[in-house]
Amino acid sequence: MMDGVAPAAAAAIALGVAHSATGRRWIWRQGDARTGAAIAQRLALPELVGRLLAARGVGIDGAADFLEPTLRALLPDPSCLRDMDVAAARLADAAQRGEHVAVFGDYDVDGACSGALTTRLLRELGCAVTHYVPDRIREGYGPNAGAISSLCDRGATLIVTVDCGIAAEAALAVAHNRADIVILDHHKAEGPIPRVRAAVNPNRPDCTSGLGHLCAAGVAFLAGVATLRELRRRGHFANRPEPKMLDLLDLVALATVCDVMPLTGLNRALVTQGLKIMARRGRAGIAALLDVALAKDSPSAHTLGYLLGPRINASGRIDEADMGLRLLLEDDPIEARAMAEKLDSVNKRRQEVEADVLTAAMTEAARQVEHGHPVLLVVGEGWHPGVVGIVAGRMKEKFNRPACVAGLSDGLAKGSGRSLPGVDLGAAIIAARQMGLLHTGGGHAMAAGFSFHAAKEGEFHAFLDERLAHAADLPGAADLAVEGSLTVQGATMEVATQVARLAPFGAGNDEPVFVLNRARVVRADRVGKEGATIRAFLEGEGGGPRLKAVCFRAKDGPLAAALLGGGTMHLAGHLRAESWNDNVTLGFHVVDAAPV
Repeated sequence: MMDGVAPAAAAAIALGVAHSATGRRWIWRQGDARTGAAIAQRLALPELVGRLLAARGVGIDGAADFLEPTLRALLPDPSCLRDMDVAAARLADAAQRGEHVAVFGDYDVDGACSGALTTRLLRELGCAVTHYVPDRIREGYGPNAGAISSLCDRGATLIVTVDCGIAAEAALAVAHNRADIVILDHHKAEGPIPRVRAAVNPNRPDCTSGLGHLCAAGVAFLAGVATLRELRRRGHFANRPEPKMLDLLDLVALATVCDVMPLTGLNRALVTQGLKIMARRGRAGIAALLDVALAKDSPSAHTLGYLLGPRINASGRIDEADMGLRLLLEDDPIEARAMAEKLDSVNKRRQEVEADVLTAAMTEAARQVEHGHPVLLVVGEGWHPGVVGIVAGRMKEKFNRPACVAGLSDGLAKGSGRSLPGVDLGAAIIAARQMGLLHTGGGHAMAAGFSFHAAKEGEFHAFLDERLAHAADLPGAADLAVEGSLTVQGATMEVATQVARLAPFGAGNDEPVFVLNRARVVRADRVGKEGATIRAFLEGEGGGPRLKAVCFRAKDGPLAAALLGGGTMHLAGHLRAESWNDNVTLGFHVVDAAPV
């Protein structure tokens, strides 16, 4: 026993669980034991923390920066990005001339955050800034010729596209001889780079920065750093204050988490420092949204991804496309509160719309799984295109298959897809479009958007099945990586505090999963809205102190049945020291169960 945690066994299958309540195998996740011990010794850490770091591929030399990520240590020279110096010079020119700049964004969280960051910075530098977000239904994603022409008509001499633009050559060409274009994007570049003043994108083929893991807000932040450096070099701040880029890190953190970027390296520093800025509640829009979401304690990555993100996204999905951006730009607390309440209301409506689509989509997806389709493609008449991406994500999680969902209207299906590691859905979607199967289509390995004429549905599905046939080899449910076993008595506040040192958790840095070995459920009941949450109290063999456990989104599924049925079982989940109203309590969040 080490720090209350039993070391993982050498066998690949954890505790012999090859088919859990949710149909998953439990697999031990282990790093190099010697590396873990060396990390613990060098940094005077508990052995558990060293082991967890090693399991994440963190080496001895990188452990200190992983645990205490700072921009001083991890922020690169922005000039490493292709076209960054050109972009910074053009943005600096706009600041010195007080130009009218248009910021063209996207309707998701990353688009709202990168748009708010760029707009706020340019306004503080003295530019007149117009922001524009296209309507999801009428205009679709990215720049369109009509909008670009309109922005030029309104006097914009510089247009900055954020979280879009790298695939909009034709639309951006409308601004030729009318306004300069600077692209700040992170999506994969397909085909030639648009002929614009500057196209900063770590994922363009000729960019060697190695920063392809940044979201658009991260790219915009580096562009801001480079612009201020250029203005400083020109002596621009000799008699005026310089904007504080660090104050914008809350926006970068929110975008990074909600765009599911890996929380390693630079992203880890951006999110860690951004959470500190957000905790000050200095931005009226975010403070109001935290209040509406009842997030009273210090924000975490979970707060960003599950409380703030869905509310900002909701408006772009089914309501006013730019409401999230306007909230992030609002400085009046009263106005911000009203907007936050409206976003909360829109999010509830989005959940209702999503639920209607989800039921039908899951039924059809189950039928396709039975028929052996490697890729799931579900199309429904009248399904709202603003929720199909969420439904695709739920399908992917349930069936462990790449999933595409589309809503059909007037003979045209508009959809979104989600994929799994090792299955490049974006490349398949682009290939399908190039073959004439799609009206529009693009994306990256894990997510994609597309549209097609109804008559092409069968041919498109067959193409995906053939192109991504290796997805058929995936198990019916994703393996659950387990990092150690605990007794109920050994699940202590000390262990939870040690685990929390690895936060923030998210993509690229999963929260550790532990197994409670032979836990006895002495009481369990339903709580929360519609009784979808199960609350339980656990005892170890031989009694002893009880441990509170909770299982979210259980409804009438297998985990609800297991917990409500009581008895002794293995439980897999997260051990957390949770803060609520300044009180810290110990809790275990159940994600799976298996019989002993």
